[in-house]
Amino acid sequence: MSDVIVSPPGFDMESEDREALARAVALLEHNSLASRLANLVGRQIDLAGQLMPERARLVAARATNLALRAALHVAIRGVRKGAGLASSARHKALAAATGAAGGAFGFAALPVELPASTIVMLRAIADIAREHGEDMSAPATSLACLEVFALAGKTKGGDDHMNSSYFAARAMLARSVSEAARYMVERGIVDETAPVLVRLVAQIAARFGVVVSQKMAAQAVPVLGALGGAVVNYAFVDHFQSMARGHFTVRALERKYGPESVRAEYIRLLTTKA
Repeated sequence: MSDVIVSPPGFDMESEDREALARAVALLEHNSLASRLANLVGRQIDLAGQLMPERARLVAARATNLALRAALHVAIRGVRKGAGLASSARHKALAAATGAAGGAFGFAALPVELPASTIVMLRAIADIAREHGEDMSAPATSLACLEVFALAGKTKGGDDHMNSSYFAARAMLARSVSEAARYMVERGIVDETAPVLVRLVAQIAARFGVVVSQKMAAQAVPVLGALGGAVVNYAFVDHFQSMARGHFTVRALERKYGPESVRAEYIRLLTTKA
């Protein structure tokens, strides 16, 4: 088959790196927020999200864009400096607190709660990036942190990139991420309304909005209330931390072995376990 990817001749990945990559494959390809939330609330969240009323969908879309614009602001001005970053447990506790507010006040709170939760998640993602050896002063690292929000939501017809939803997402974003990084390097002081950044946020929002809808559907379960909102948000943050660990494991290995070699081994591990 012409689209089969094989490792370059003589390529040999160290056993501990191959094990790390296998864990990344499990996190990035077999780790569904919908299934986590379904276990919490006892219903099929994918279906519930699809059946949300139009008004709720509009609220979710608005909140998603607000959240990603806030995350972009932090990514440009805060993440690269590494200021104020806290532990993973603290990030989850903060997210649980904001989720409790969302659970208590319902859909109306989402435009306030989701940006707050997303900034908490971004800082948690930045901690994971740093742990995996990323250069936190590089604009590309800030954008790699933002990319994580696009990794958890599949869009119709868009995830058949060698059967890897992870590499499909990266391929979809590659041009916009590259242009945004170049813009940030050349301009220094960045205008967040620049078309190149607006386009990137819109692409990420298309996928992030899928999981936001799942989160809303879970929090809408009447018996949950404020406590349920906190639990849902805890799971929300934990899920994106898992995606970040997989993402930055792959990037660390790409720096060591080269992108094509790592992608070939990733696809081999994915298809072997499928």
